[in-house]
Amino acid sequence: MNPRIGIFFMLATVLSPGNFHASTAYLPSSFAMYMSILGAAAFMDWRGGVKTSWGIWWFAVGGILGWPFAAALCAPFMVEEGIFTLMSDGNIFFESVLRIVRGVLAAVLLQVADTAVNTFFYKKLVTVPWNIVKYNIFSSTGGPDLYGTEPWTFYFRNLLINFNIWFVLALLSLPLFLIQKSFSTKSHGFQSGLRTVVFLSPFYMWLGIFTLQPHKEERFMYPAYPFIALNAALALHIILNGFGNPDPKTLIGKIPAKLKLAVVMAVMFLSLDLGVARIVGLYTAYSAPLKLYEPLGAGVFGQQGLGSRGDNVCLGKEWYRFPSSYFLPRDMHSKFIRSEFRGLLPGEFSEARTGFGFWSGTWLPPSGMNDRNEEDMGKYVDIRQCSFLVDTQYPEHEGALPPNEPDYIADTENWDVVKCEPFLDASSTHLLARVLWVPDSNLVPEKFRRKWGRHCLLQRKKRGI
Repeated sequence: MNPRIGIFFMLATVLSPGNFHASTAYLPSSFAMYMSILGAAAFMDWRGGVKTSWGIWWFAVGGILGWPFAAALCAPFMVEEGIFTLMSDGNIFFESVLRIVRGVLAAVLLQVADTAVNTFFYKKLVTVPWNIVKYNIFSSTGGPDLYGTEPWTFYFRNLLINFNIWFVLALLSLPLFLIQKSFSTKSHGFQSGLRTVVFLSPFYMWLGIFTLQPHKEERFMYPAYPFIALNAALALHIILNGFGNPDPKTLIGKIPAKLKLAVVMAVMFLSLDLGVARIVGLYTAYSAPLKLYEPLGAGVFGQQGLGSRGDNVCLGKEWYRFPSSYFLPRDMHSKFIRSEFRGLLPGEFSEARTGFGFWSGTWLPPSGMNDRNEEDMGKYVDIRQCSFLVDTQYPEHEGALPPNEPDYIADTENWDVVKCEPFLDASSTHLLARVLWVPDSNLVPEKFRRKWGRHCLLQRKKRGI
């Protein structure tokens, strides 16, 4: 493709807030995103020969080891391969079929290896990709809709704040390309036009499929993020080709070149500013859970961390903000106390050493699990078993707290505050300040200022004898 498209692709990838958090998220969809960009690159790059086998392989890795639905992103490339296979002569037809067979065979072998590893650890035949597809598509007990539904505009709003102008360009890419082809005086072959449509298709296909699904989450878009950047880059390239027309007979041609450059640079800097404001806004507003658990572990200079072996770190209404047990010392455990939440909480891996291997916890199912998002009372512990507790206090909400979510931070009789970090009170903050970073300054009108709570780690007070 045009080198300028490559530069725009890098800009869209690096400057977008969506990639800022998708690329570092410890999620299967993030892994699938990396594999989808490798697969697309293999399908697109015909230098040195067609690389269909590699393209199938990378998408298969993303689907089998990551998130199975992401493998569908290779569909447009496979359609292209099929069309050119049917249109080719005998020798090329055989080579094309051989490339597809190699890729599919590699994917099958990977699936066999993955199933063997899972079967060893779970002590029963397990095909993880099929389990995910079966529950989300063929479930008879409710499926993913049990975990919440969103209107059809969800992804459009989400992608707009995470990609700003690049998302708008991505939506316009196919219409702009078709308009360019319609009015272009240059002769381009069928193959060139079809390839471009194939490159643009994955983004539209993915957005359409997941917009139709009632249950929506931001992470579901991650595998398509590289295609958003690609579509946006191509759209910007087409726009600049038309905007840079020097023909003085046209209206665009009469605009001074320096003015055109100023307009383009202004738009690019606006996108940069919006992206940085979004990233800074996210970090300053919601990074507290990633900083809160430092006092529990040993310091960088060998200082002794708080707590003792076997201590429980409990979570109530903040259960869904707990980043991971990796943030706790190995001899501490995260536990849940009752809150107003009435769905199914995560279970714990068993620590029993039973049967073969050293990882018995992988195949011993946690008790009380179900696929209907029904509450399991066995997931809770009594608060008296908690050595530490995580809670968030919102000054704006004082006096209106539900019975199962009291202000533990204010309970100074039973708890000491170990550490607190500022945390955005989203329900009391204006939409603009939630979406972008707004400075905490008196110069900002009160309506648009960010409202803050505090996210705190508490330690149970020790009673004297």
